[in-house]
Amino acid sequence: MNKYDRVMARKNEIMKKAIGIDYSQYERSQIGFQYESLMKDHGYPINMVKKIQLEHGVGKTPLKELKNITALARRCSQPGKGARIFIKDEALNDSGSFKARRAAISCYHAKRLGYPGVIAATSGNYGAAVASQAAKLNLPCIIVQECYDSRGIGQPEIIEKARACEAYGAEVVQLSVGPELFYVFLQLLEETGYFNASLYTPYGILGIETLGIEVIEDCMKQIGRSPDMVVCTNAGGGNLTGTARGIKRATTDPVEIVGASVNLVGLHMASDYDFNRKSFTTGHTGFGLPFMMQPDRSDVPRSAARPLRYIDRYVTMTQGEVFFMTETLALLEGIERGPAGNVSLACAFSLAQELRQDQVIVVQETEYTGAGKHHQAQLSFARKQGIKLEFGNPRTEVPGQSIILPEHPSLIHVQDVDLHRVRLSYLGANVTKEIVLTSDDLVYLQEELKVSEVELFSLLQEKELRWKV
Repeated sequence: MNKYDRVMARKNEIMKKAIGIDYSQYERSQIGFQYESLMKDHGYPINMVKKIQLEHGVGKTPLKELKNITALARRCSQPGKGARIFIKDEALNDSGSFKARRAAISCYHAKRLGYPGVIAATSGNYGAAVASQAAKLNLPCIIVQECYDSRGIGQPEIIEKARACEAYGAEVVQLSVGPELFYVFLQLLEETGYFNASLYTPYGILGIETLGIEVIEDCMKQIGRSPDMVVCTNAGGGNLTGTARGIKRATTDPVEIVGASVNLVGLHMASDYDFNRKSFTTGHTGFGLPFMMQPDRSDVPRSAARPLRYIDRYVTMTQGEVFFMTETLALLEGIERGPAGNVSLACAFSLAQELRQDQVIVVQETEYTGAGKHHQAQLSFARKQGIKLEFGNPRTEVPGQSIILPEHPSLIHVQDVDLHRVRLSYLGANVTKEIVLTSDDLVYLQEELKVSEVELFSLLQEKELRWKV
């Protein structure tokens, strides 16, 4: 057995030591585990979470009404349509994104338990968030990035985030695209004894619950009621999961939870060729769909991010539509924010046109921009990679080949993802035909897929799976 195989064979042992959670105690059925027990046993009281975050420059971000963008949406709508659009401006957290919320709790927990430092494997804003929070707590920090293709060409957005991590004092380990990321990550965890500040621990999800709570509290103060719809950018599922859990803590009002991703269907996230032919490194279907179908493919034994448990609707936008709305936000509202954080805004612009004018839709996050993260830098990089850039109908965009900016805002429309098919894919990935599902399995699947008993039996029949009651 070579070194790679030896390290991978110990992955659960390494991760357990690096997180301090014995996940095996929550395994109760053939396919499932006690999700709520995991979340309850490894969290903090929500008032303590709020206190930790506020002491470390996180939370209480403003909710801003986008009056000019709302007016534009109404010009594109049928009479009487066009909900009021608000954004929760998470770019104003220290480190510039909502991910500071999860990093604050993870780093605090690592410090409290006496870990000598923290590690995170991420090419996104979470690396900067962990580095920032680690600096506040005087904790050494290592960020592992998948950064380059085989030609040594790096995405400008990822290079910018590496710069931010280093500015906060973190050591950044940069790798080319491929399977070595998880291997190097495990090696470093074992060699250093650092805490695994994963996106997918209960601490990471708990940190985002305050975002959902604040959305409700802010709406109550500004409009006197809960919003009708909250749109969450969706990649690995933690953002949506934490926000939805927070909303459920704060209100019993019906609030529709919509997941939003950039459509990168056709591109492979681990492909050396495709790596630099996409303009978004997060918030896209290349993460959103696989993590819905197989949430436990993450860097912990059981992911606390379970988006199918909470999502009511899943929609996508093209890259061109998101870039267009990024510039629209700057020009109409005077707010310059990063493209990935505007995925949910682009979707909300379309979704608002389905709702009445007396209804309210909240975009639950923004992110900072600058240098390589700026949409102009991203578009320039795409052009250099041979991607065709032009104005036209966004529906003609082909990921990896073109970026089509809408020639008129009326052309911006969400595309719905069929959640029935996603649920079938979940069953195909997690339940084999050799298994006879027990009553415990059925209860778990009902919760995991957010379906009624009748709907679950229909899904099982469609997949030709067996069960006993």
